[in-house]
Amino acid sequence: MIKKVLLPILDFLLFSNLFIAICAVAQGLVTYHLLNVAPDKYILAIIFFGTIGIYNFSMLLSKPKDPKHSPYIRVRWIFSHHRLIISITLISVLCLIPLGLLYLSIEAKLLMIFTAVLALGYNIPFLTLNNQKIGLRNIPGIKLFLIALVWSVSCVLLPVVELEHNYQINISTAETLLLVAKRFLFIAAITIPFDIRDLFQDKLYALKTIPVMLGEKKAYIFCQFLLIGYLALLLLFRQAAISDIIALTLTLLLTGWLIFKSNIKKNEYYYFFYIDGTMLLQYVVLVIATCLSTLI
Repeated sequence: MIKKVLLPILDFLLFSNLFIAICAVAQGLVTYHLLNVAPDKYILAIIFFGTIGIYNFSMLLSKPKDPKHSPYIRVRWIFSHHRLIISITLISVLCLIPLGLLYLSIEAKLLMIFTAVLALGYNIPFLTLNNQKIGLRNIPGIKLFLIALVWSVSCVLLPVVELEHNYQINISTAETLLLVAKRFLFIAAITIPFDIRDLFQDKLYALKTIPVMLGEKKAYIFCQFLLIGYLALLLLFRQAAISDIIALTLTLLLTGWLIFKSNIKKNEYYYFFYIDGTMLLQYVVLVIATCLSTLI
């Protein structure tokens, strides 16, 4: 009985991309937390609505010929709730436009346009290769790095640019690059398991993802190397408080374990809730660690 009530709610949160948008906001909050400044609610709102808009648009654009018989629960759910997804996407865009026009500096507007172009170019076939129209995702090996770059720019660079413009907070180039690099490695690491899950489908569509090029086992090892790279940067260049370093290390270890336990046979909820959920967990653990450190 509980499952019948909770499962439709979970489906709505995950497959309407509300959950991934909440995770994106959490990643924005991680940036503000590590910089030890108050969050900008307008930037967080832009990250939230921008994530929903881009993710839903990408899904609608990549509609398969027969979504009802898709092997993926997510695809079947999205196209059985087609009007709802379109409505949520339009609402997100309508909220995003005034937020961007009224509350962003020129620098931040340019940054947002850059990320939007990259995100849209991910799916829209605007390039020609071997007489075929392709999107950026079809360029061999670029898919992973494109996703990680868009997330890093949105959740790290955008808040940093606005902090410097609106509050005259001086954040050094080295500190910014380190934050971006760590976020890039983290997002890249949790993106690869999704590509491993889609390994056979990507081969069918001739998508040269990291798992397609390296193979399943090497791709899992590559994930762990990315997380080790993050940990190395975290420990070698100590920007954060000890409580933050401990919290981030714990979430990295848990993320590595979740990736290790993932495989092609795992259902979609494992990926969209647990793997993506590490982005939200990262902020939650940071807050808990900070609260505990003030009590000790």
